[in-house]
Amino acid sequence: MQDIKSIMEEAREQLKKVSTSEEAEELRVKMLGRKGKFTEMLRSMKDMSAEEKKQFGRETNQAKAEFQQMLAERKEAIVKKAKDTRLAAETIDVTEPGRPVHYGVKHPITQTIEEVVGIFEDMGYSVYESPDIDTTFNTFDGLNAPETHPARDVTDTFYLSEKVCLRPHTSSGEVRAEKELSLPYQIVLPGRCYRRDTPDATHSPTFNQIEMMVIGEGITMADLKGSLDYMAKKLFGPETRTKFRPHHFPFTEPSAEMDVSCFKCGGKGCSVCKGSGWIEILGCGMTHPHVHQVAGIDTEKYTGFAVGMGVERIAMLKYGIDDIRLLYENDMRFIEQFK
Repeated sequence: MQDIKSIMEEAREQLKKVSTSEEAEELRVKMLGRKGKFTEMLRSMKDMSAEEKKQFGRETNQAKAEFQQMLAERKEAIVKKAKDTRLAAETIDVTEPGRPVHYGVKHPITQTIEEVVGIFEDMGYSVYESPDIDTTFNTFDGLNAPETHPARDVTDTFYLSEKVCLRPHTSSGEVRAEKELSLPYQIVLPGRCYRRDTPDATHSPTFNQIEMMVIGEGITMADLKGSLDYMAKKLFGPETRTKFRPHHFPFTEPSAEMDVSCFKCGGKGCSVCKGSGWIEILGCGMTHPHVHQVAGIDTEKYTGFAVGMGVERIAMLKYGIDDIRLLYENDMRFIEQFK
């Protein structure tokens, strides 16, 4: 019995020193394991009488159970202390100023596309998309471009086969729209284009365009001019003036190029407009009857107009960018200026 008391006193002293779960497990093995002190005591009963075994076993098991209870309480205290320490370390001081959140910024090309498309959506246009890879028929033949047109040359257009190419302009979507959409309609068609250009300050082999197309009864050049004048004022400011100059495109007749009054000098003449007071921004015209006939549209009943503009050119003019290559270098110092 004296040995049981000694072991319990030792166990209590050892428990006071236990501060981790690992140390608690080591003490459990030392006292209760196969070679532990309580196990050794129970094995020592073999030389005792039946009465002694009964009493000694009862006292030993009681001491063993008491130790197990104390060990469990000690483990629970260790776990609680560790949890409290961790929670204290993770406490958030809600009175501290928060760290500023860094938001990304849309690329100026994306901003320009969304702004232009938004202007035309306000006028009732729908967005129409066509594929980057298209047939040479939709790209050239359906747009009334003759076989001798220089744009059809392999030095200007990327051909994937004799009858398939990367679209050099979003105008190829006009032929698709005529075949797919019900009349009348007015659409805006943004998309990426590809041409065999050597990169420099004003040229890139990959660029973006926005096409507009309207087909309906009684559509005239006045509708075209009114729509584009409205767009220019929304895009460059209410004081902007527009001017249309005769031009030639195979798929429009009559054709024109549209100039806007220089938004930097107000038309007085500066380095941006090269002293003229005007800046050319797009090509347009009344859709050629041959283009309508490709889709079987009754040219006696329906007329329409088409417009094509370069997104990079508008972005460069609007934001004062002097080199198109800056738009493709992915330099965040440059892009983050357009918040």
